[in-house]
Amino acid sequence: MISKTRGIVLHHIKYRENGIIAYIYTKDSGRQTFLMQGVRKNKSSGKINIFQPLYILDFEVFYKPGRDLHRIIEVTNRSPYNSIPYNVYKSSIVLFLAEILYRSLKTEESNFVLFEFITSSLQILDQLSSGYSNFHLLFLLKLTQFLGFNPNQEDSGNKSYFDLREGIFRRSLPDHPFYMLPKYSTILVELLNLDFNTMVSYHIDHNDRNIMIEHMLDYYQLHEQNLTPVKSFKILKEVFKS
Repeated sequence: MISKTRGIVLHHIKYRENGIIAYIYTKDSGRQTFLMQGVRKNKSSGKINIFQPLYILDFEVFYKPGRDLHRIIEVTNRSPYNSIPYNVYKSSIVLFLAEILYRSLKTEESNFVLFEFITSSLQILDQLSSGYSNFHLLFLLKLTQFLGFNPNQEDSGNKSYFDLREGIFRRSLPDHPFYMLPKYSTILVELLNLDFNTMVSYHIDHNDRNIMIEHMLDYYQLHEQNLTPVKSFKILKEVFKS
C-alpha cells in the first residue's frame, strides 16, 4: 500500500552500499522504521542531507501492515530550518534531544498532540535569536507529560526535595539517593512554570544547567526510558562551555 505521511527523523544508519535505514516518528503511525535505497549515491547526496536529526519531512512510502520495515519511495523537507543547521548551539541541542526521543518514543500508535508538540517546539527553537540556552531542559520537562511521568507539583512550594524516583516533592530527604537538593528543586519548580516564550528571560548558570540536565536524565532513566549513557550530552556540555 502506497501512502503519504509526515515524520520527524530520530536517527538513521547505513544500509549496504547506498541505502539507509531511518527511524522516524510519524504523524499517522507513531515510530516507524523505513528503508531508502540509493540515497547515498553521489547524484543523490542532497537527499541524505535531509535525514538529519529532528528534520521534519514529508514521505511517500510503500507501507506493509504487520511489517517492521517499510520502504520510502520519495521524500521532501517539509519545513526547512533557517538557523538550526548553521548554529552550533542549536544543532547541539537538537542532536541531544534527538537521542532522547530516539530512545524514548517506542510506540507505533499515532499521537497527534505529541507530534505537534515536537514540531512546534523545534520551529520555535529555529526562530529564536537568543534566550534558548535552557530550551532542551524545558523540552525534557514538557515531554514527561506525554511519556506519563511528569512531576507531581502538589505542595511543591512547601517542600524542599524533589524525589526523582517517586516524582514528588518532599519536606525531608527520601531514604534513597535519587533526589534533588533544595536549590535544584527550586529551579525545577521555576522551570515547570515557564513556557518557550517566558523561557527567554530565565537565566541559570552553566554549571547549574548541567546539574539539572543530569537530574533529568536520572529521572528519565528511573522511569524506564533506557537513557544511559547519553553520548550527545558530552558534546552539549562542551559547546555551551565555550
